[in-house]
Amino acid sequence: MFYFCETLKPYQMHKLVVVVLSFSIISFLWVHQGTWKMDSAHSRLGFKATHMGISDANGAFEKVTCTVTTTNDKDFSGAMFDLTAETNSINTGLEARDNHLRSEEFFAVSQYPNIQFKSSSCTKLKGKKYLLKGNLSMHGVTKEVSLLATHNGNAKNRAGLDVAGFKITGKFKRSDFGIGKDLPFSIVSDEVLLEADLEVIKN
Repeated sequence: MFYFCETLKPYQMHKLVVVVLSFSIISFLWVHQGTWKMDSAHSRLGFKATHMGISDANGAFEKVTCTVTTTNDKDFSGAMFDLTAETNSINTGLEARDNHLRSEEFFAVSQYPNIQFKSSSCTKLKGKKYLLKGNLSMHGVTKEVSLLATHNGNAKNRAGLDVAGFKITGKFKRSDFGIGKDLPFSIVSDEVLLEADLEVIKN
């Protein structure tokens, strides 16, 4: 090997070094980068608003997908979260209310079939907590939001695949997205709490 290197001309040695470094970088990324897909059976995207200032009104979206892309195997720093919910799948436990929420007065599901959150950064805080920043797109409006993600831990499922669990919470104002704009805040609060419990499986 040393004899082979000694026989190379300078420009040939430069090309060899570039090839070796490129291969090393690609190998590193291949080993450390992973894609995690949401396990729908063990995940939930819920929301909560205050009704008349005295009680909480809860609901959830039943059709949700989420992909988490990681770039290292130590933790989830720098991970990218991409979550989509079908607005037509909203469920508050009361059919009449769900149909009202699907109407043009609220989510206008025929025109805006999806809600999406796509992170732009994932910064580790203390312990198992991460700060997620990204764009929340809903009702034809996109706003930057910050969410708190807690990594509950990792496990192996029956198939021997890596599984990670997260609790993600955050708040937004429905007025920022034009949802229920004619509904007074004294009836339903402007501020809405998002709560996501996610299990993601590494592919």
